[in-house]
Amino acid sequence: MLSVQHIHQYYGGSHILRDISLDAPTGQITVLLGRNGVGKTTLLKSLMGLVPIREGSISFAGQLITRATPYERARAGIGYVPQGREIFNRLTVEDNLRMGLATRPGNARIPDELFELFPILDQMRHRRGGDLSGGQQQQLAIARSLAGGPKLLVLDEPTEGIQPSIIKDIGRVIQQLAQRGDMAILLCEQYYDFAQDLADQYLVMERGEIIAQGPGSEMRSKNIRQLVSI
Repeated sequence: MLSVQHIHQYYGGSHILRDISLDAPTGQITVLLGRNGVGKTTLLKSLMGLVPIREGSISFAGQLITRATPYERARAGIGYVPQGREIFNRLTVEDNLRMGLATRPGNARIPDELFELFPILDQMRHRRGGDLSGGQQQQLAIARSLAGGPKLLVLDEPTEGIQPSIIKDIGRVIQQLAQRGDMAILLCEQYYDFAQDLADQYLVMERGEIIAQGPGSEMRSKNIRQLVSI
């Protein structure tokens, strides 16, 4: 679904992403790991077109999108859940979800499936986003992204600052989405155990480079935890 080939990105004179290549297949969860400051969020922003790349190519569903705008990538079927959630605090839960329908026809309705995946949102439809707990806001951010019917879901540290019970709920939803077989998932995550439990394949970044990758089933035997521990 997503193919990234030899991309480089700079901030001023600093070389931030160095020859990054990766693939995110449909029906699989690709986990991106690494310590703080190694370039993970910059990579995700580059995939969304929020940060331009200097070299390399990005293809999505067989189409080259290297120079596509963020809204063109969203319209093509890439859903993005940024670090920090970035929901609309003064809008209701329902209106936040409607914002996720921006790439769909004008008469599109909020999919019922979203309330099946996140029942708490159904109970809080008319509550303002800013009144939700951090975990509930994260569920809302994921649901908003899913409202557009993405073929690729990009998640930037969805467990950050979230209580353990909701982390389990989010993990369950991510697994369900992958098991449907019609979506690729790219998960950037600091919580190692969460990432290891979900990963079909993993990539480890260090100083803007991919230094290790492989099937998720080998993470324990190859002691990948040591590569990302602080």
